[in-house]
Amino acid sequence: MTEPKAWFHDAVFFELNIRAYRDSDGDGNGDFRGAITKLDHIKSLGVDCIWVQPMYPSPLRDDGYDIADYTGIHPDFGTLDDFKAFLDAAHARGLRVVIDVVMNHCSIDHPWFQAARADRNSPYRDYFVWSDTPDKYSESRIIFLDVEPSNWTYDEVAGQYFWHRFYSSQPDLNYDCPAVHDEMLRVLRFWLDLGIDGFRADAVPYLYEREGTNCENLPETHVFLKKVRRLLDEEYPGRVLIAEANQWPEDLLPYFGDGDEFHVCFHFPIMPRLYMALKRGDKMPIIDILSRTPPIPPGTQWMTFLRNHDELTLEMVTPEERQWMWEQYAPEPRMRLNLGIRRRLMPLLDNDRRRWLALNALFLSLPGTPILYYGDEIGMGDDIWLPDRHGCRTPMQWSADKNAGFSAAERTYLPVIDEPPYDYRTLNVAVQENDPDSILALTRFLLATRQAQPALRSGALEWVETDDAAVLAFQRTTEDGPPVLCLFNLSDSPRPGITPLTDVRDLLAREGRVYPAGQPIPLASFSAHWLVA
Repeated sequence: MTEPKAWFHDAVFFELNIRAYRDSDGDGNGDFRGAITKLDHIKSLGVDCIWVQPMYPSPLRDDGYDIADYTGIHPDFGTLDDFKAFLDAAHARGLRVVIDVVMNHCSIDHPWFQAARADRNSPYRDYFVWSDTPDKYSESRIIFLDVEPSNWTYDEVAGQYFWHRFYSSQPDLNYDCPAVHDEMLRVLRFWLDLGIDGFRADAVPYLYEREGTNCENLPETHVFLKKVRRLLDEEYPGRVLIAEANQWPEDLLPYFGDGDEFHVCFHFPIMPRLYMALKRGDKMPIIDILSRTPPIPPGTQWMTFLRNHDELTLEMVTPEERQWMWEQYAPEPRMRLNLGIRRRLMPLLDNDRRRWLALNALFLSLPGTPILYYGDEIGMGDDIWLPDRHGCRTPMQWSADKNAGFSAAERTYLPVIDEPPYDYRTLNVAVQENDPDSILALTRFLLATRQAQPALRSGALEWVETDDAAVLAFQRTTEDGPPVLCLFNLSDSPRPGITPLTDVRDLLAREGRVYPAGQPIPLASFSAHWLVA
């Protein structure tokens, strides 16, 4: 008898930036009380689980990923009681909630680091990685190479260098210290006891350091992560553990373990290749990376996305492909950051609804659990003149009212988008609610159609030959429902498509067009079809 699938296999996730969503108290920052008032909107999209970005006390040098207290709530977002109310309200609507946990590093403002730097004899000194020189671990790459010259920073108070894989305001924790293990497991239990449904674990490949290695994906890392998984399995069954690790698919395979490490891993390399295929009008980048993706243990799952709060990373492409992607999608230098592109989904697609529909339908057709990023459900724009990744983290656009209906404050944490074609006065939820052809309506339609077809949610994938580089076709099949033929024209010119062997109905056409067997299916430019017998 087949073991029943866990809930996350068929789910759609929604990435929620609490600061950006709705301000309830007029201070210019979104908060949990405000987010509660918008849960019905999230539910209406057809998603199943909310991923909440860091909401912990933090100096916000890295938008909350620099944590100063692992068991608190940032005062801008409310209180712990407000978080509990949000969690209860989400659960009442059938929405699960996972939260970010940053195990690799904390903030320099965290009491652990402040105690460690002040006293070499402090028990917290061993919570961090110190050196008298910046020469250790020289084979490790610098991740934020635009702003950090080294993975070591000298601390005048401590009188030593401390190790950090990201910003120098984020010292790495020392997982060779058993007390750090105990602290992190205590943190996980704290949130699990409140009733959350799991964690997205940030930056997990970098927990350990060893000389003579690149300090990534080390065996000791997996020993600790298996300990985390045992905690969930034994004490909190049904919760999910998600790995955020920007690695090649074969390098991610160990993070699944033997089904005893992470339940879910992000599939980073597929994302840039979706954009590459669409811009080139060539399906091979998609076919190549999925053919390179190894089988994963039973009960585990990939997670996919088109955009999120970070830059569109181009680490997992060749230098030549990266340069081409920058030229095509980020022609202005301010659109680029580190090894990626800091733009939102709709601006990347030149505000072209055809490209948006084709890319989203393709993304939702491929294997894996998909994530939507807040604001992309209405096609929000970005502000490339804001620093760092902030241009993709602007306030949600609810209406044409002051501050896009996000806040009554005189000044919001970041300015709302007020320049055409993404001006909040014309691009907002209220306007799109009344438009059956809006991006919002199409988002709901795509998700509803996907979730209604078991084959699209979790079916096996089989490529279908089309003899046309621009026409991507594959079939998703499952024992739980009819097979679905997925057909995409990645070019800006019409294509004849393929000829079905049996009568098929077009699920993407709201009128449900029927194509008889033997009749070619015409494909308009940048078009998508879901076809079911």
